[in-house]
Amino acid sequence: MCSIVQKYNVPGPRYTSYPTVPYWNLDTFSGKKWEATVKKSFNFSNSVEGISLYIHLPFCESMCTFCGCHKRITKRHDVELPYLRSILKEWELYRNLFIEKPVIKELHLGGGTPTFFSPENLKFLINGILRWADKAEAYEFSFEGHPNNTTFEHLKALYEVGFRRVSYGVQDYNETVQKAIHRVQPFENVKKVTQWAREIGYTSVGHDIIFGLPFQTLTHVEETILKTKELMPDRLAFYSYAHVPWIKGNGQRGYKDADLPSADEKRMQYEKGKALLAEVGYEEIGMDHFALTADSLYKSMQAGTLHRNFMGYTASKTHLMVGLGASSISDSWYGFAQNVKSLEEYQHLVENDIIPIFRGHILTEEDEIIRRHILNLMCNFETSWSKWKLYFPEMEQVIERLYEMESDGLVTIAQNKIKITEQGKPFVRNICMAFDLLLQRKAPETKLFSMTI
Repeated sequence: MCSIVQKYNVPGPRYTSYPTVPYWNLDTFSGKKWEATVKKSFNFSNSVEGISLYIHLPFCESMCTFCGCHKRITKRHDVELPYLRSILKEWELYRNLFIEKPVIKELHLGGGTPTFFSPENLKFLINGILRWADKAEAYEFSFEGHPNNTTFEHLKALYEVGFRRVSYGVQDYNETVQKAIHRVQPFENVKKVTQWAREIGYTSVGHDIIFGLPFQTLTHVEETILKTKELMPDRLAFYSYAHVPWIKGNGQRGYKDADLPSADEKRMQYEKGKALLAEVGYEEIGMDHFALTADSLYKSMQAGTLHRNFMGYTASKTHLMVGLGASSISDSWYGFAQNVKSLEEYQHLVENDIIPIFRGHILTEEDEIIRRHILNLMCNFETSWSKWKLYFPEMEQVIERLYEMESDGLVTIAQNKIKITEQGKPFVRNICMAFDLLLQRKAPETKLFSMTI
């Protein structure tokens, strides 16, 4: 296994989209084209499946050095209401594109730290969104909570406006690791907020755990998983730390490469954690996710409706996902668009009735085909081109790139079908890269992606 890990430990995308952001064609993108794809997607999907909303709440009181998200560090809470009003104004700008009242299937609050905001202000935001929208019959509202500042009042307030799922960022319970990533939070805090959510009535509580963190050892990961077993969250994200210190303003420059586990050590951490989770009934879902069989994520995998987008894995697909807030990315299925990252510029644009995007990509026919294959691999661990719509001229070259992976036991190649083996699941990113025609045609000349292992 060690030689396989070393062989495939290369920089690669996480494929929350295809094409990946560095390969978006900015020259053919425009705001008018984007709005046209939004209208097309909404008109097709609103009455059938509804739409999704991702709302980016960027404020944090302190910097967590493992995080690569767009955030603003501040202890001033007078920033809350002006920012939320800007989000509601942006939502109005999108609603003006719709021919009827939107039906919301999924809504997720991410960050940053959503629980930086007061419970009252979070209710103000959600009520403002729902004033001009309906909830789908089987809607799912979720948010990311920080165990150190999520209060009972936060959980209660969001429950009252429809939230039934919460995920907590645990990362690791070892104090040395926590100090290195500037995220010190005792197990008792996670236990308290997990129990509160269940007492209030949340039907899905998730924990996020990271392996490969600075100074983290196999023992640390094992101890974190064993503590996690005490609480039995309904789902888990157990994923590899993405070391990308070259990103401007990233706090990851606070420790050296030598402080990180090697690729082989990271793989051992993953395999040990995965084995411990399996012992108590967690099923592997897609890439780096696990769930109990009663959770909606597991049920969606069984039903073949598991989806992956900029919110990560979701229990269902909607054609249209609108991203609100600074740096948010939207997906109309026919195109992608990202909002400006500067808070000041974001608020200025929406106040001037401008949808605040600054870059995007309109998918070509080839993009749509490759996207479907990558989604199949990410969500189902297999893909097929028996239907003519999923065949493309470079398929033979893709298969040739996979022959070596087949020899290494990572995939099986049959007539018109590729399936990822159990041994190959940790290498799903590498397998998707064989399909990534844009990456194959022009390898990046600078550092863009984290390592795959």
